[in-house]
Amino acid sequence: MKAMAGVAAPLCRSADFGPRIPRERRWLRFGLVLVAAAGLVGRGECAVGAAQGTQSPQQLKGLSLEELGNVQVTTYNKEPSALIKTPAAIYVISGDDILRSGATNIADALRLAPGVEVGRISSTTWAVGIRGLQGNFSKSVLVLIDGRSVYTPLFAGVYWDVQDLPLEDIDRIEVIRGPGGTIWGPNASNGVINIITKKSTETTGVTVHALAGSSDHTIDDLQVGAANHKQLSFRLFGRGFERAHEYHTDGINEDAWHQERVGFRADLVAGRDQYMAEGDAYRGDSPHIIGTTPIYDETSGGDINVRWERRLSDSSGFYLQAYFDRSLRTDPASLGEARNTIDIDFIHHFKLPGKQQFTYGGGLRWSPYEIHSPSPFEALIPAKATDHVHTGFVQDEIELGSEVKLTFGAKLQHNNFSGFDVQPSARLLWSHGEKQALWVGISGADTTPSDLEEDFLLEGPAGPKTIIEVLGNKQAKSEDLTGYELGYRRLLGKTFFVDVATFWNEYTNLQSFSAPMISSSGGNTYIAIQYTNQIAGHTSGFEVSPRMDLRPWWHVNWNYSFVSSNFGADGATSDISGTGSVPTYEKSTPKHLVFVQSKLDLPGKIQFDQTYRFASDLPAQKVEAYQTMDVRAAKSLGTTMLLEVVGQNLFQPHHVEWGTGDPTQPVVGINRAVYVKLSFHAGSRPTH
Repeated sequence: MKAMAGVAAPLCRSADFGPRIPRERRWLRFGLVLVAAAGLVGRGECAVGAAQGTQSPQQLKGLSLEELGNVQVTTYNKEPSALIKTPAAIYVISGDDILRSGATNIADALRLAPGVEVGRISSTTWAVGIRGLQGNFSKSVLVLIDGRSVYTPLFAGVYWDVQDLPLEDIDRIEVIRGPGGTIWGPNASNGVINIITKKSTETTGVTVHALAGSSDHTIDDLQVGAANHKQLSFRLFGRGFERAHEYHTDGINEDAWHQERVGFRADLVAGRDQYMAEGDAYRGDSPHIIGTTPIYDETSGGDINVRWERRLSDSSGFYLQAYFDRSLRTDPASLGEARNTIDIDFIHHFKLPGKQQFTYGGGLRWSPYEIHSPSPFEALIPAKATDHVHTGFVQDEIELGSEVKLTFGAKLQHNNFSGFDVQPSARLLWSHGEKQALWVGISGADTTPSDLEEDFLLEGPAGPKTIIEVLGNKQAKSEDLTGYELGYRRLLGKTFFVDVATFWNEYTNLQSFSAPMISSSGGNTYIAIQYTNQIAGHTSGFEVSPRMDLRPWWHVNWNYSFVSSNFGADGATSDISGTGSVPTYEKSTPKHLVFVQSKLDLPGKIQFDQTYRFASDLPAQKVEAYQTMDVRAAKSLGTTMLLEVVGQNLFQPHHVEWGTGDPTQPVVGINRAVYVKLSFHAGSRPTH
């Protein structure tokens, strides 16, 4: 059965696109791009402005709790609404929270949100989930960057290793715990993570970040930006990093990696219209280990994302967004993928009689792909095809009084995997002024099958005249969820904000594997195992996430999350694999998560921040409970420089957060680490 080790996760891997570029040449090319970008801005007619992301500690203030309750979030219904009056379990990770946590990548920054389970598998891979079903593919969580989906239909998940950008450019991360399919369509069953970057008007100037550390050997950013009368603005950036391997008990330290990226964003305000265009291109490697064999991969790609928003009146408007995404990944030992994705999304909202806010829209997505397999035993059939999804959306928000609103709607979709699906939702909100709100909701959501589940073929010898097969299933079904939620938010005075949410999620048709089917042909015995949908069950739990301003100079965010899972076989399932089994669904999510972030603004323009976290055990992943802490100290050096010293995972030399998915491979320990970061900013405000 050793051949089965990689079946559940054959594609957290990367690609080889020609001869490996020597490291010196890579950094020379990277430097030339940045010099050219800086020269472009130097010749511009706009004066260089101040970069918000690298201001001094005294300037980098977070939102007050009153401002937090009224912050405008867009992920819930694709149009701005006040956080405290949003009838969903939504949490905002601010840019200040991210920078002061000391996180150096997006996946680790998600730990700041309640109900989000993050486990680092190795130096290059993470397992991320929301309210259960945590896994290294993040299958039931839709991840967006400025509304652009980074989900891949190949295995129904996210390549976390290539979701990278300068953290200083992130305005906030909006996290919805619970079904988001009514707004965003398929594969948002357990939640939506929307990473929202700053407008380019907020990042004018020249900024440089240089980091050196024990695990993150180096992370270097150079960014230039300019604005003209705050109507047209842009930024260009270059970024590169090299990261060390994690702790391997078998001594196979082959998960050190690097990546380089360049990108831009431009914004234009013209009367009642707003335009945004952004894009980036990247190249790097993402090594991993199968059993005792290191696999050296490379990955590359890029995207262009454009948006047009028009305000028709105070109560109506529309937006049109389109993007193109190109990703290339190959694996010298397994499946590789070349995929293009084209997506168009339209939303229009307006007032109706009777105090109704009506919204409708639609979307089209085409995703042609080609699979490359160097192995004679592993393939997708067909190896070349096009995935597609077409969606329509309607929603009506009705005021039932000055304090009560009813919202109901549905997403209608058709895809090439499971055909036609409907994802309905109804939510009721009671809000009293700007200080408190109570909401309740019921939603349906679907996770479509993946290309892997429908078209996969693994065939290889398991002994003399014995051949084992793992087969896709053309009759694979969408995984269905019905979610029930109840939440409450309240601002007490100006120093205490609390958000409580409870949930009950019912699942059917979860992906599993069939019992072995034995047959004979040509003197050989064939043992066939097929993808099926024969697991069902439920999860329940709650999250409590208070935020407190204990003093004007001391701010504390903390949260506690509880998840209970209960799954069972809904057919002839078999626990032959590391995934697709009842124990894996039940015992791969921590029941208890605790997170505390303390931010101190001390005299002498010094910040001192502590971040504590606890996660209970994961029996199915052979992972024990752990607790650890990160500490950050930062000080301004004049008006242009910021020095930071950060210690990560300080409680032990290394700890384990997730399994490897391979029974022949020991789990990987995440090392204690330290880094020093120096940030430089130069420029002046735009002239008018």
